[in-house]
Amino acid sequence: MKIKEVLSALERFAPLPLQDSFDNAGLQIGLTDAEVSGALLCLDVTEAVIDEAIELGYNLVISHHPLLFRGLKCISGGDYIQRCVMKAIKHDVVIYSAHTNLDNAPEGVNWWICHKLGVKNPVALAPQNGSIIPGAGAGMIGELEKPMDVESFLTLVKETFRVGCVMHNKPSEAGLIQKVAVCGGAGAFLASDALGQQADAFITGEMKYHEFFGYDKMLVMSIGHYESEQYTQELFKNNIEKVFPGLPVKVTLVNTNPIYYL
Repeated sequence: MKIKEVLSALERFAPLPLQDSFDNAGLQIGLTDAEVSGALLCLDVTEAVIDEAIELGYNLVISHHPLLFRGLKCISGGDYIQRCVMKAIKHDVVIYSAHTNLDNAPEGVNWWICHKLGVKNPVALAPQNGSIIPGAGAGMIGELEKPMDVESFLTLVKETFRVGCVMHNKPSEAGLIQKVAVCGGAGAFLASDALGQQADAFITGEMKYHEFFGYDKMLVMSIGHYESEQYTQELFKNNIEKVFPGLPVKVTLVNTNPIYYL
């Protein structure tokens, strides 16, 4: 099968028109008429990831975060992005990214986060008006099968996402946690939507200091951008293998998280 067939299947699941206006999802590098030898899945494209694809003999790298987010004025190896471009072209490796289109897909990144946490019947927290797909939108909100106390829920999240450090507020009026809202990555912009829909807890990857104020009735958690979206690679793998069961597909062994905790 050709690379473009694999990418077409991904775009049926997460159509490019679902992406936010600032984004640059889609084909990043390469020619898609080639026969696909295998797909390596990652959150971020780095030189080590491309090296891994080359060693495996795979000619397709699928990432969540786009390698090319802004235009390049030269390609001379001056930074890791330029070096990735040069290496991918030299070795005929196609790079494709599914970013906010996958975030906004009805069974995309945030649906998968809910799945990992056991949040049932999730729906879009901020529906995308006029979307080409029913149910698309930013974030998701649903309910746990059984209510949990705050400490138990914090522990569940920490263990599920293998988080070294959970940043959270201490709501003065919080009771049991059952209604949960999530947004992978930088989702602080949805905290007020979660509160407005009476969520007991809101989980995202990044929040600034002042953004933790004003949520006395809701537990707010920031677990790290990479940590919140790490299972996106599983989401890619499951969906590709359903359509192309014989295609070699692997999740990268490279930890691309640039942030470490001491």
